[in-house]
Amino acid sequence: MTTNTADDALVSSTGAEVRPRWTGAQLIVVLVIGTAALMVSLTQALLVPVLSELAVDLRAGGDGVAWILTSTLLVGAVAVPAFGRLGDLFGTRRMLLVTLGALIAGSLICALAHNLTTMIIGRSVVGLAVAAVPLSISLIGVTLPRAHAPAGIALISAMLGVGGALGLPLAGLVAQYADYHWLFWICVAGGVLTVPGIVLLVKEPKRVAKGRMDLIGTVLLGAAMLALLLPLAQGASWGWTDPWTIGLLTAAVVLLVVFVLVELRRASPLVDVRTTARPSLLLTNIASLCVGFALFATLIGTASYVQAPAATGYGFGKSILVGGLCMLPGGIAMLLLSPFSARLRPRTALIIGSLIIAAGFVTRIVLVDSLWQVVVGATISGAGTGIAYAAMPGLIIHAAPRAELAAANGLNALFRSVGSSLASAIGGGILAAMTITLAGHALPSLTGYRTLFAICAGAAVLAALLAVFIPAHAQDAEAALPDE
Repeated sequence: MTTNTADDALVSSTGAEVRPRWTGAQLIVVLVIGTAALMVSLTQALLVPVLSELAVDLRAGGDGVAWILTSTLLVGAVAVPAFGRLGDLFGTRRMLLVTLGALIAGSLICALAHNLTTMIIGRSVVGLAVAAVPLSISLIGVTLPRAHAPAGIALISAMLGVGGALGLPLAGLVAQYADYHWLFWICVAGGVLTVPGIVLLVKEPKRVAKGRMDLIGTVLLGAAMLALLLPLAQGASWGWTDPWTIGLLTAAVVLLVVFVLVELRRASPLVDVRTTARPSLLLTNIASLCVGFALFATLIGTASYVQAPAATGYGFGKSILVGGLCMLPGGIAMLLLSPFSARLRPRTALIIGSLIIAAGFVTRIVLVDSLWQVVVGATISGAGTGIAYAAMPGLIIHAAPRAELAAANGLNALFRSVGSSLASAIGGGILAAMTITLAGHALPSLTGYRTLFAICAGAAVLAALLAVFIPAHAQDAEAALPDE
């Protein structure tokens, strides 16, 4: 496959620039890599609607079932930055294949699992595959010609949201008509189908990074992420004032400070702290955290909202399948609007997308009378998420040096993941604190949901404000896309 060149754009006889057409080979490459990213992002939402079924089948309590999700989150937090740097040093395509191998192996373990321990082991292996999405973004960026790279990157990035939105209705469908193990077999099949396509159709880009893997930095960052994300995932059951919760959060701050100080002295760091601190990257990453927060809150605040009994005053008493289907239009909107994002300047797209997300949550606060109103609000938020997510790699790819591109995309994905974890912790805390009692059971109140939606709207507006201050040229470092 041809790498990017400055001469991709043609000039007509009238002097007007004519963008080259997509070739069949280029479209197939985007399809193959996009499918790989979609399968990985699906794994992060597939189990949410079937957790109660898992608890019964695996004879596990609430804490045990929570570890099925937490294990993937924790391993992914370590794998994303590590595989990003490994991709820069040893080949992005090679590391993408390794992560897809983890997706296949982990999903296979889960598909065959009939006890909690085996399921957690399988989901931990799947956590390694979380790094596949930022690796896919980096691979597309240096594989497609310059004229088509933005559209390809936007599509792959949007898969992070699309997978989550499609995963819920798919899981609901399987939960209603089949055994939940089929969810894992679907992931196995998807991984098996994508690996040969990448092996045969995608060439390994030329590597420009030098140095060695920073094992000390990897351990420090991994420990910091574990110390941060573990209490966020388990704080509701441990208690937010529990010594373990406070101790781990304090340890996370200390470890992050130590990590920064160590990385500043390393000749070949895991994360180039000086480059990451530049406004174009730092502000993009913080905005990504805010958008990641809003996206996950959409997931936890739609399906359960629709499934709540009508007696709550807001719910509709619908099935798991209907609750998941309410997310489907938003997923389709993410997919369809990613090319639109690619046509805009990345900073502009991030501002527009974030404001649309905020508008969607305001709609959710105001319109609560009918099911279609919930779908409209979720779809508006989904559309904004698709535009915003598609814009972020464009900002990263123009601000990060080519030799650090995969690591920079991995760090950006890590910020999104932290945002989702914060949404889970804060949203779960709000919904658990603001409740109504119905037939002896405590259920989230409408005020609780509205409070969550208001916080999400505020997070989206903050992302837009941060984007305003991203340097317009977004060229603080050498462009990641080479001219020749």
